[in-house]
Parts: sequence; C-alpha cells; structure tokens
Amino acid sequence: MALDVYVGSLTRYHAGEWETVGDKIARERSRQGHAARPRGPAALIEDPAGIHAAVVAWRVGLVQSLGNRIDTPLDWEEAPHAPYFTGRPGWDGFGSLVLWAAYAEHPGRRCPEVLPEEWDSDPVLRRSNAEGYRSRYAHLVRHVELWLPCPFEFTFEGETVDRRRTVVGSTTTLRRQLSELNAATWEASAAAVVGWGRTPPSTAASLELRARYAFAVLSDLVQQATGHKLPMKLDY
Repeated sequence: MALDVYVGSLTRYHAGEWETVGDKIARERSRQGHAARPRGPAALIEDPAGIHAAVVAWRVGLVQSLGNRIDTPLDWEEAPHAPYFTGRPGWDGFGSLVLWAAYAEHPGRRCPEVLPEEWDSDPVLRRSNAEGYRSRYAHLVRHVELWLPCPFEFTFEGETVDRRRTVVGSTTTLRRQLSELNAATWEASAAAVVGWGRTPPSTAASLELRARYAFAVLSDLVQQATGHKLPMKLDY
C-alpha cells in the first residue's frame, strides 16, 4: 500500500480534487485528465457542496474541545481550490524515519541496519511512545496522521471530519522537531537534504538511506504547510 503525504485544505482533500504522486504519473502516461476520487463518508461524497461546511463545523468543534490548551486560534485556508502539495515517502521511508527518530533519543540502543517488517512494534519505538515519556520527536513518532497549522506542543487523539479516530499534531512543532533531529544526527545542509529527496531509494536500501529520503520529502512538505498555513496529512 502506497503512503502519500498531502498538504492543502481538507475541503479539497475530501472532494478528491488533487492527485497523489502515483495519480500524476498515471495521468501523464495515459495523457488523460484527472478524475476526482472523493475521500470521506458517503454523505459528503453525495453532497460535495457540503464538504466545506462539514470541515468548518468540524474545526469549530475541535476548537471547543481543545479549549485553553491552545493559545493560537485554529484557522487556515479551507477554500476548495486552495493550493496543495504532495509527496510520497512510502511506508518503508516513513517507518525508517520514525525509527531513526526513536533510536536517536535512545542512543544506548543500536538502530537496525534495515527496516524491520513489523517496525511499528519496535521496542525502542514503544519506549518513545510509553505513557509519561517526553519524546523530543513526539509529532513524528507518536502515530500522528494529521498535522494542523497551529503551534502547540502536545499531540492528541480525536475524530476527523470523516469520523475516523486519529492522532493529531502541529505542523509548526513537526517542522522544528525535524530540524532538531537533523541537528542531532546528520547535521546535513539544506542543499544535502534536497539531494536526498531527488531519487527514491531502492528496495535493498538501508534504513538510514530510506529515512533520509523520507526526511527530505517531509521537510519540503512541512515547509509548504507552515508557509501557506495549511493542514498536512497522511494518505493511504
């Protein structure tokens, strides 16, 4: 199963008015137009005009539930045709980056050379997610699937606009934590990171090479998310 990362309005996301990396390649090869693939509950798909209202109502409810836990209002561009950006780190790349971060904050444990098949059950990753543990990279390692363009340090589990339970984080905090991860491990320049993202690694690549590729993809997308003040989410 492919893993893409989407940056843009949630209205546009649920209407399906965007392309994954794979969609774009397929369209260019077939030379046919893009066909929207709505993502969301049937009620929204049957009434596309109601998607925007549903997203805005969901955001209002989220603000109410968070209360004084956030200092900055949750507000971002929700127009159906707001700009969007996508990338494909793949599950192998994303999982490698998550483990790279988990092992970085537990230096006494040696990071695997290759990504384990059951990487999400890795004991060091579980330690980073243990109750009471203050992870330096929480907005990456704590199973976050949706990041909102608002500065807050905590992650939380909530219901999305399409009524799925998911863990939510902050694009602002993720961007900072990715920068801190680079400073603590690779110390790579911006130019080097761009180079990492030019070519997807082979299936035989090491965990570190896959992590570097995913780091480049996420770093670019989170920069777009913070710069344009847009949500960012996993799509699979």
